[in-house]
Amino acid sequence: MTLTIRRGGTPEDVAAIGELHALSRRSAYRELLTPRQLAEITVADQQDQWARRYAAEAHTHRLHLAVRDTAVIGFSYLGPAGPEEQAAPGTGLLNAIHVRPDVVGSGVGLALMGTCLAEFAALGHHRALLYVVTDNTRARRFYERGGWAADGVVRDTVIGPARVPVVRYARPIAAQLPSASESAASTRTAR
Repeated sequence: MTLTIRRGGTPEDVAAIGELHALSRRSAYRELLTPRQLAEITVADQQDQWARRYAAEAHTHRLHLAVRDTAVIGFSYLGPAGPEEQAAPGTGLLNAIHVRPDVVGSGVGLALMGTCLAEFAALGHHRALLYVVTDNTRARRFYERGGWAADGVVRDTVIGPARVPVVRYARPIAAQLPSASESAASTRTAR
């Protein structure tokens, strides 16, 4: 099947990622959160949070969607690193890569990561950061295979009603990556 990575930003796109984010979180964190905590991660809440967030950050952040046929099966979201990161100028922050639970391991996440790396390069970033839940070993392996490494920064974040520890990862961004427009407009094949 053909996978297309494209820029997102319409209200329909934001609603689709809200739904996907709720499903992805419930699946990825099913062994890290209690059933009650997982039940509080609702599609409606995620859609509302993403609508507010994207409205506030659309001018500084990039949303990419992984689409198969007409279905959104994954997304990524990135922007500049904020002042709380105490990062050098030219540092970006990968806020999210999420895929539908039934496509985990199929190459969709990897295609989104490649798009993010190209986008960071196109935006002039020389380094990128991300946070991953400390106990989410699958996600940590995914990022490590992609050239990311834990840099020693640890903090807590809120997922649904729970506070969980996260670890920060970093990686350099190569300037010679394909442009974001070439990457975003590309069509890729994934299992």
